[in-house]
Amino acid sequence: MSTQFQPGEAVPDFTLPASNGEEVSLSGFRGHKVVLFFYPKDLTPTCTQQSCDFRDHHTRFAQAGAAVIGVSPDSVKSHRKFIEKHNLPFLLLADEEQKVCRLYGVWKLKQMFGREYMGVERSTFVIDEQGRLIQEWRKVRLKGHMEAVLTALTNGEKAS
Repeated sequence: MSTQFQPGEAVPDFTLPASNGEEVSLSGFRGHKVVLFFYPKDLTPTCTQQSCDFRDHHTRFAQAGAAVIGVSPDSVKSHRKFIEKHNLPFLLLADEEQKVCRLYGVWKLKQMFGREYMGVERSTFVIDEQGRLIQEWRKVRLKGHMEAVLTALTNGEKAS
């Protein structure tokens, strides 16, 4: 099942446990842009690089009026270790049952070393102040990704 959203389409709301100990809903960010990124696993090399890229550009995202939120199937406890180790300034949400990953169509059959397994396809969604999609990226490659996301935020701002 492929869940693709079109620009301008409302994205599904959800509520998940967050690294700050609260239950966080996407709708709680209405009035702000959101950069929602899905990643496979805390403390793995590529996911660490991705999260640190978001950390290193955090001021620019804030200046663009956007909250950054990461989602993975890891536990809140794992997220807290990840945040502490890498000084991440944004919330990480625990989707341990992959409900939100499935809702957004990022829970996919993957292959590594000839083995098939289900996992998160690295994806990013930029969402406007009303909860509508500005732009999405699937099968994210990190090179140039932060600039593309920042461009979508600023262009989306001008278009509204």
